[in-house]
Amino acid sequence: MARKKPYDDGCATAHAMEIIGERWALLIVRELVPGPLRFSDIKAALPGISSNILTTRLTDLEQDHIVARRSLPHPAATTVYALTDWGAELKPLIMQLGRWAVRSPQMAGGKPMSAASVGMSFETMFNPSRARGVDMVVQLDLGGRPQVLRIADGALDVTAGRADVAHLRLSGDATALASVVYGGVAADAAEGLSVTGDPALLARFVTFFELPTPVQPG
Repeated sequence: MARKKPYDDGCATAHAMEIIGERWALLIVRELVPGPLRFSDIKAALPGISSNILTTRLTDLEQDHIVARRSLPHPAATTVYALTDWGAELKPLIMQLGRWAVRSPQMAGGKPMSAASVGMSFETMFNPSRARGVDMVVQLDLGGRPQVLRIADGALDVTAGRADVAHLRLSGDATALASVVYGGVAADAAEGLSVTGDPALLARFVTFFELPTPVQPG
């Protein structure tokens, strides 16, 4: 599939759109932020994308030095896709774009979210002032992609992997967890979500994240 015609515009923003402006491109990058993935894992995280389109987008992102293909040694012995150092620099841009877009009057809640998108949303919507004096470790195990959230006196750090000790363990469906944090759904009513730990800690954890005020039409 041929790329869209270039903008023929000397602005670097136009060039950025030529690189990452194709449909699905930024979402593929988002999925690779926590770490490398196999082709099948990327497709599973983006259920609306076809195999052909995913192949094309990955090829384009490789050619543009945003994504690199790697071969894992035995016993895995498989090919994965990973962000280059330059590609990883897109993370704060994606976060800022998400924070901007969530204010849209047309932003609809309840749609499917991947483990990567939920983890990134926590970094994006974290309100440091609400977590002053807090020391908490939260283990996420969503969609087979473990992530650790470490909150220390108003700072949040999100990393891939598993914590030896965690105050809360949240596992299961990523969309269900998002509905609890952002949609006000009770944890015991969120289908597909499992919570291990003190319910009071979960109630406090939810307060650390704040959606910005939507734009008022007109």
